[in-house]
Amino acid sequence: MPDAEEARGGRRDESFDEKMDRNWAELLQELRVLQTGVQILAGFLLTLPFQTRFETLDGFQLTLYLTNVVLAALTTALILLPVSAHRRLFRKGLKDTLVASADRIAKVALAGVALLSVGTSALVFDVAAGRAAGLTAGGALLAVLLALLVLIPNRLRRQAGRE
Repeated sequence: MPDAEEARGGRRDESFDEKMDRNWAELLQELRVLQTGVQILAGFLLTLPFQTRFETLDGFQLTLYLTNVVLAALTTALILLPVSAHRRLFRKGLKDTLVASADRIAKVALAGVALLSVGTSALVFDVAAGRAAGLTAGGALLAVLLALLVLIPNRLRRQAGRE
C-alpha cells in the first residue's frame, strides 16, 4: 500500500524493510498516545469506588461504571497486543505481517478509547447532573468522536486520492 508521499507522486528512497521499520515506529508512537489516554481514564475509574459517593450509584450507573472498567482493561490489552506480537515474531522476517496487524489493532483500540471516553463522560454527567444529562452528553460525545475519528479521516483520505 503506497504511503501519502507515494500517492502524491513522490517516492521515498527506502527499501521495503526500511519502510516496514518506519511504519512500525509510527504505529508504536500512535499506540503510546492511545496508552496515555487509556491510562488516565482507567486511573480515574479505578479511584471511584474509594469515594464515599460511589455507594449512592444506582443500578444503571453501576453497570455503566463496570462496563467502562472492562472496556478500559480490554483497550489496554489491545494497545499492548502489537508489542506482545512483536516480541513473539521478533527476527522471524514477519515485519510486514506485524505492521499490517498492528494497524488493524490500533484502529480497534481507537474505537475502544472513543467508547471509553463516551462511557466515562456519560457516567460523570449522569452522577453530577442526572440521567438525561448523562445520556445527552454520551450521545453528543459519541457523535463528535464519530466525526473526528471516522468521518474526517475518511474525507481526508478521499481528498488525498483526488489530488
